[in-house]
Formats: sequence, C-alpha cells, structure tokens
Amino acid sequence: MIIATWNINGVKARIETLSHWLKDANPDVCCLQEIKCEDASFPAGQIDSLGYNVAVHGQKGFNGVAILSKRPFDEVIVALPGDAGDVQARYLVAVIPGAHGVVRVASIYLPNGNPVGSEKFSYKLAWMDRLNAHARTLLELEEPLVLAGDFNVIKTPLDAKNPALWEDDALFQPETRARFRSLLHLGFTDPVRALNPAAGVYTFWDYQAGAWQKNNGIRIDHTLLSPQAADRLVGCRIDSHVRGWEKPSDHVPVVVELDA
Repeated sequence: MIIATWNINGVKARIETLSHWLKDANPDVCCLQEIKCEDASFPAGQIDSLGYNVAVHGQKGFNGVAILSKRPFDEVIVALPGDAGDVQARYLVAVIPGAHGVVRVASIYLPNGNPVGSEKFSYKLAWMDRLNAHARTLLELEEPLVLAGDFNVIKTPLDAKNPALWEDDALFQPETRARFRSLLHLGFTDPVRALNPAAGVYTFWDYQAGAWQKNNGIRIDHTLLSPQAADRLVGCRIDSHVRGWEKPSDHVPVVVELDA
C-alpha cells in the first residue's frame, strides 16, 4: 500500500498539478492538507475520475484536509478530539482495508503557530498536546497507523538548510520540538530518517528569495508509523522534483510504502 501526504496549498488552484502527480505516482492513499475550500467546493469529480474515493474536512479559504483512497473507506472520523470549540479543519482519519487487515490513516495540518508568544503559538502547543493524547489512544488499537501531514515542525537542525534562519520561528522552538519528540517517543517511526539519515532532505521551499533554486529548504511534512505499520515498511521517498513543476505548491509529496 503506497500512502502519500502533500500540503497542496489550495486544491482548486492546483488540481491539474495534483491530477498529474496522482497519475504519475499512483498512490493507493493520498492525504492532502491546506486544501482551502469547503467540502462542497472540493473538486471531487476530477479526483473520482482518477479512481479515488474522497473524504474531506474543509474550511472556506484556508486550512482543510482530505484523504483520497483507491479502496473504499471502512470508517471516516472528522476533527481532533479534546476541544469541542475548535472549528479549524485540521484533522481527518480514515480506516482503509488492506490485504492484511485495515490501515488507519490520519491527514494532519498542524498549526503554524507564528508569531511566537502569540495566541497562535499557544494554540499550536495546545493542539500538539491534544494530538499526542489522541495518538496514545490510537496506539492502543494495536493496528497499522500512519499519521501523515504537514506538522509544521522542524524536527532537528539537520532538517533545515540554514537552521539559524528559523531560531525565532514557531516551527523550530524548543516547546514545539519537545512535543514532537514526545509524539515520536510514544512508539512512532519517522521512515524518512530511518532510511535516509543524510542532510539535504527537505519537503518545503518558500516561494521567496529563490529558496527552491538554492535548495534552502526545511523538512516539516512527515509520515509517522506506529510499530505495526513500521513492521511493514518497504520504502519511503520525497518527490522533491514536483517543486520544480509549473505553478507548484511550496510543499512536495512524501510517500511511504507498506506491505499492507
């Protein structure tokens, strides 16, 4: 089972880019973030024509997540538990049948949190606390689980071309990184680092200052695997070439393959 995640940065603006990549990469499951549209406005017809079932948790103009799957969904769960007043569309889970049982896949768009010290940063940290608590309950199911998405976390200095540029950014704050480590320490595997510990591996390049041309990137998009999913890990890659396409997202797809 090939599972991908991609912050598409506006699905309607990049539907042709998305369609091209889906045809080329042919993932079984694709998690999207920052779709920037309500459920009814999602271009489901064009995605359906490519052979995908669609689950959407959208929001007008910003945020929004979706899961595309070649296999029918057994179950779809919307919104991250822990705060009934949180209306931001950032979390969606689908249970998908596989050859060896179900795989649970979450599409996550974790808050950016900037500027540091603001309510947005407090919201980011509280959201991460909720995610960690929820992930702990999901792990108790003892099934293959993939947390996939834009985590807006620079995990270590190795995950940025120029770490010093991010010292004052919410993505690289000690509180942010500590919560991400706590999530990993629950038992999740970062397959990119498990298979490729080298520097120069990024998933995001800003549109400004020639970041793509200079390879001035950061790695903030992840596919975290539960022990049951990690046991089935076959491979992982980052499709960085997509950043060079016409009208690209500033993020690129991260792809993991499981024997599932």
